[in-house]
Amino acid sequence: MSFTAPAPSHLAYVPFVSVENMMALVHAIGIDVFLRELAEYLEADFRRWPEFDKTPRIAAHSAEGVIELMPTSDSSLYGFKYVNGHPKNMKEGLQTVTAFGMLADVSSGYPTLLSEMTILTALRTAATSAMAARYLAPANSRTMAIIGNGAQSEFQAIAFREMVGIHALRLYDLDRAASEKCARNLAGMGFDMTICDSTEAAVENADIITTVTADKQCATILSDNMVGAGIHINAVGGDCPGKTELHRDILLRSSIFAEYPPQTRIEGEIQQLSPDHPVTELWEVIAGKAQGRTGKGQITLFDSVGFAIEDFSALRYVRDRLEETGLYEKLDMVADPDDPRDLFGMLQRSKMAAAS
Repeated sequence: MSFTAPAPSHLAYVPFVSVENMMALVHAIGIDVFLRELAEYLEADFRRWPEFDKTPRIAAHSAEGVIELMPTSDSSLYGFKYVNGHPKNMKEGLQTVTAFGMLADVSSGYPTLLSEMTILTALRTAATSAMAARYLAPANSRTMAIIGNGAQSEFQAIAFREMVGIHALRLYDLDRAASEKCARNLAGMGFDMTICDSTEAAVENADIITTVTADKQCATILSDNMVGAGIHINAVGGDCPGKTELHRDILLRSSIFAEYPPQTRIEGEIQQLSPDHPVTELWEVIAGKAQGRTGKGQITLFDSVGFAIEDFSALRYVRDRLEETGLYEKLDMVADPDDPRDLFGMLQRSKMAAAS
C-alpha cells in the first residue's frame, strides 16, 4: 500500500522575487520608468501617512555595523524589511547593505510576497530622494554634487535626472576609483559629468548637494562655509546613532524635513540638535499641510534615513508588476493542511509518502 502526500494548495505558495528576477524586472520595465512609477507609489503612501502604523526601526548595533527590522502596516497589508549596514564589508569584498522584505495579508496573516531588497532599497532610496526634491529643491535645478560615489550614487543620479531635471553631475569620493566607476556606469545616459578633487570643488555652482557616504562615524563631509544660500541638501548617508555628515551649523541655517522624526532624531543629522528643534515631516508637505521651499535664498535639508513605509510602497509596486511580467518564483512556504487542525497529520503523511 502506498501513500501520497497531498500537493500543496495555492495558499501554500508565496511569490518570491530573487535578485536575478529583480534585475530582470528593472530591465523589463526600464530603470527610468521603474523609478518614476515607484515614486508615484511612494507619493501616494506619503499622502495617506496617518493611516500607517509607525515605529522607529528595531536595531541591533555592534562595533561592525547594524542589523535592523523595519515594520509597518495599514488596514489591509503588513510589510517589513530586514536590512543591515556594515561599512567595513566593502574592504572584504561584501556589500555594505543587504536586505529582503515581505508583504502579508492583514486579515489572514498569510505572506503574499517575499522579495530581495538590496537592489530594491537602492531604487526606493533614490526615488524617495528625488520625490522630496520636487517639493524642496530650487526650481529649474540642473546641477547636482554627489559626495560619496559608492553603490547608491548612480541610482540617485538617474532618479534626479528623471524627476528633477538634473543633467550635470559633480562627483567626489575619497577614493577616486569610486568616482571613475560612477562616471563609467553613467556614461551615455545624457549627463555632463565632472570628477572633482575635493568636496569644495564638487559643491561649486551646484543647485543640489547629495551626501551619500558610508563610514560609521561622525564626520564633517560638508562644512558650513561650503553651503551657500538657496541650496537643497539631500543628506542620505546617515542612518545610525553617532553617524553624521553635516556640520551642525548647516542644520541651524536650514529648513529641515524628515520622514519620521522619532527615528530621524536617533539616526539622522538632527541627532546633533536639541530634541525640540523644529522639523517638518515630509508627508505634510506632500499632502499640502505644510510648506516646503518658500524662498529663493532658503536652504532646504532632507534628512533622509529611510523609513518602513517607503519599503512598503516599493514592495507594493513590485507586487503589482509581477502578474504582467511573470518575473517571480513560487515558494512552497506556508504549511496548509486540508484540515487546519491537523498539522501533525500532514507531517506524518509526508513521512509515509517518502517511505513508500
